[in-house]
Amino acid sequence: MNSFFQRILKFPKMLLVSILLISIAFFIVMKKNTRMETDLDEYMPQKHPAFVYSNQAEEWFNIQDGVIIAIEYSAGIYNSGTLQKMKELTKALQNMDEIEKADVTSLYTADNIVGTELGLDVKPFFKNVPKSEEKLTNLRQSVRENEMIYERLVNKDETVTVIIAEIKDDVFSQEFYHRLLDLAKDYEGPEKLYVAGRPIVEGTMAYLGPADMKRMVPIVIAVIIIVLLLVQRSIKAGLFTILVVLFSVVWAFGLMAALCIPIYAVSTMIPVMLIAIGVADGIHLYSHLHIYLRKNPRADKKTAVLDMLKKMWKPVVMTSVTTAVGFISLLTSEVYPIKYFGVFTAFGVMMAMFFSLLLIPAGILVFGLPRWKDRNKSGKQHENRFLNSIASLVIRHKYTTLFATIIIVAVSVWGATKVWINSSFLDKFEKDSDIVQTDTFINENFGGTSTLNVILDSEKEDAFKQPEILEAIDRLQNDVDGSMQVVGNSFALTDYLKRMNKVMHADSAAYNVIPESKELVAQYLLLYEMSGDPENLWKVVDYNYQKANLTFQLKSDNSIALNSTIAQIEEHTPALKELGVNINYAGSGYKGLVFTDLILEGQIKSLVMSLIIVVILLSLMFKKFSAGLIGAVPITITAIISFGVMGLLDIPLSTTTALLSSIAIGIGIDYAVHFIERYKIYAEETNEQGLTGRKTMQHSGRAIAFNALVVIAGFLVLLASVFPPNRALGALVSMNMFTSFVGTVTIMYLLLVRLNIYFKKNK
Repeated sequence: MNSFFQRILKFPKMLLVSILLISIAFFIVMKKNTRMETDLDEYMPQKHPAFVYSNQAEEWFNIQDGVIIAIEYSAGIYNSGTLQKMKELTKALQNMDEIEKADVTSLYTADNIVGTELGLDVKPFFKNVPKSEEKLTNLRQSVRENEMIYERLVNKDETVTVIIAEIKDDVFSQEFYHRLLDLAKDYEGPEKLYVAGRPIVEGTMAYLGPADMKRMVPIVIAVIIIVLLLVQRSIKAGLFTILVVLFSVVWAFGLMAALCIPIYAVSTMIPVMLIAIGVADGIHLYSHLHIYLRKNPRADKKTAVLDMLKKMWKPVVMTSVTTAVGFISLLTSEVYPIKYFGVFTAFGVMMAMFFSLLLIPAGILVFGLPRWKDRNKSGKQHENRFLNSIASLVIRHKYTTLFATIIIVAVSVWGATKVWINSSFLDKFEKDSDIVQTDTFINENFGGTSTLNVILDSEKEDAFKQPEILEAIDRLQNDVDGSMQVVGNSFALTDYLKRMNKVMHADSAAYNVIPESKELVAQYLLLYEMSGDPENLWKVVDYNYQKANLTFQLKSDNSIALNSTIAQIEEHTPALKELGVNINYAGSGYKGLVFTDLILEGQIKSLVMSLIIVVILLSLMFKKFSAGLIGAVPITITAIISFGVMGLLDIPLSTTTALLSSIAIGIGIDYAVHFIERYKIYAEETNEQGLTGRKTMQHSGRAIAFNALVVIAGFLVLLASVFPPNRALGALVSMNMFTSFVGTVTIMYLLLVRLNIYFKKNK
């Protein structure tokens, strides 16, 4: 390997120029091709059975996510000015290319089913905005008497009305997102307008994600430069260490852009991740160089560089490979953003290794050795007493160390049982952010901004014309609507039939029930098809009446709300099965729930796989299976503590915090590799445990402490992120790095000594 480096470093200037030119090319590609993925459906595995079925159901019933615009007027919406504004806004939405005219629902476009002397009539609530007080009163009364509209399009105290515009597939864009928001602003005053819905959540994430990344990356770079200067005490060393990570970020994003891989919300974490992780190799290389120059103050730069590479290439390669394995293990996840995050972060880590072993040595050869003030002082004078104290205290109080570790792990395991998965995309935003407050406002006044679609199907044609089946669905609706606080209301074929039955009996409340015979049901449906817009009917039932769509509106989109609602629905499954009806689920809410389950499943697979691979790699690297097991102890403990803290502090598992175990293993294993490698070298040199421990602490222990300090500082910057999950991740990773450092220099060091794997002769 030395001869390889000697050949490569014969032309250091050419090497530096080549790396710079390739990096510029990647940067140009990155600027040209990078795009942010705004469609949350693209985050999900489309070949998964749940998503395949849901997509089919969405086609059957034209299920689409909608933008909800709420118009609030504190004096009441039944005035000509507010109604005129609602009408104009409805038409403006209908004229947008991204929205089908028939897919905009408001008080102006909604069907009002009424009874007449001739039978059944379906007509709009108004065509021309009512001006007189009498006409306004009649409109108010018509809405109050219509259960399909009241508290769905107009709230109970009649101060808010909503317009729901369903968006075509694959048309949502940042430009359209801003047009919608600007349109709402244009119609404000004296009314207040609120814009919500899943497309708005997608647009806000797509808008804030890149902005957050652009804001965070310079802060991370500045913080790490400051910390590097403090720990390395050299401008040259700090400059080349930071260049390593900047080039690795550019290459990772350049490759993503070249392969046309979009940036997902979680991808915005890659720069922060690589900047914080990539400095590790540089810190260890310069730390070794510093120690070598203290011992050999007259050494020239070429000799010093070759010694640095000779002694450090192996642990640098080993740590980079094990770190990359931690991230590559994320390929076990079925969630595409997490897969891509793992692959490109692993690529960036390997590039950081490549640059560390070539860019840093070439930089030293071209620009000279770093200038350290203590270069000419003896190494003994600069031994870290704190690290020496750790070495002696751990051995002296071995049982206390072991007992404390067991207690911490036990408490963490208990805490880990409390970890829950959060499927909510809204919870990625601040509680006081506009989008969350808007969503809360609409949830307080209406059924809810989130939906769960229950798909009912039967093998018999005209099954959903059978009164007994319709009554079973109605019981299901009443039970879930009445017993679940998180459920605002529901909507199905039953609502049409109950309304028609009522108006055909002089609006008598006693007839607000399912018609008593199949013939009467068929008659009502025929009348509606003849009088109204049958397209509305096909959103709740298919043409053969073998499939039906029951929609529940929920006031929350998290997994607790969805799971509790599904559990209540499932209680009605036996009764429906007896009638030959099966239950399935569809829609964005359900897909979000499956999505989070896949995250948990992927986390377990990733954690187990990465631990197994790391143990195997360490065993091969150190040629001892026992060394592999010992090296895995700190990261295993760190992962357990991490999930324990999440459970105890009620931090849910999400697409962001799901990265935690891989990060903990990927970064934390570096400490173990460097420590064991140096311990092994000093064991062969000294053949005495106490001296080996102290020397290892001064060499690798010192570099590990610096590394942990830099990584912790880098990730703590995430506390300034606009996204709460990012802040949680920053705090947890910082804690993980501290835990990994402490675990490496305490319990792992204790195991190395007590198991005596490198001092068999003296056992």
